[in-house]
Amino acid sequence: MTPSRDISRLIEIMARLRTPETGCPWDLEQDFASIAPYTIEEAFEVAEAIARNDLDDLRDELGDLLLQVVFHSRIAEERGAFAFGDVVEAVTRKMIRRHPHVFADAQGNIAPSHVEGVWDRIKAEEKAERAARRGQTEALPASVLAGVKPGQPALSRAMELQRKAAKVGFDWNDPREVLKKIREEADEIEAALDSGDSDHIAEETGDLMFALVNLARHTGADPEMALRGTNAKFERRFGHIERALAAQGKSPDAATLAEMDALWDEAKRAETGR
Repeated sequence: MTPSRDISRLIEIMARLRTPETGCPWDLEQDFASIAPYTIEEAFEVAEAIARNDLDDLRDELGDLLLQVVFHSRIAEERGAFAFGDVVEAVTRKMIRRHPHVFADAQGNIAPSHVEGVWDRIKAEEKAERAARRGQTEALPASVLAGVKPGQPALSRAMELQRKAAKVGFDWNDPREVLKKIREEADEIEAALDSGDSDHIAEETGDLMFALVNLARHTGADPEMALRGTNAKFERRFGHIERALAAQGKSPDAATLAEMDALWDEAKRAETGR
């Protein structure tokens, strides 16, 4: 079988991999739940390639993410639920519906300033339709937080929850007020540490992280990208520690914390001049 630019070839490959007796044993064992973590991982790797501005890698990672869609679709097709073509049809219908200012006729176009309101209204209608399909016929009050997807990464979901709440005035006007909240949450973690209650410590740690996301939102920083940058910085500086210790004939596990901390400060000064 040869590679192809045609999506049908990828669908055919997945069908072969999932064919009993002659397919791949690992692929045959998978179900929605078992490959869901890989789907999330591939989405993060797409974001990582974008952060590095590595377009060759981005092409490959988008392919890996597309494979996940094909994989899920194949499992659904085997169960008689839907196929890849149904996924494509559903998303194209959704995009046309959500962009009446683009796809409507001249009389149906709306001003760009009204686009966000229309988008939110249409998404709310779609959510109600999904609820009806699931048999949830009882009328429920629409939450301000409706539309914030539970499956997205926790950092970005926290950001979106806060944005939704801010639209109705549940927000601080000054990032310094958020800093006060962060200090308050840190004090509560200290009290939880004194209690020794691991569940309470975890809860208070989550509260602190939520407050930090709020600070990022107020300062215009993307918390996911900010943390990625800090991860990269940590790797660089820890790499300096490892190289410096190796030059002394030592490994990190043979060094003291004070030695490694001094080398960390050395790496920091080299980067920042401070």
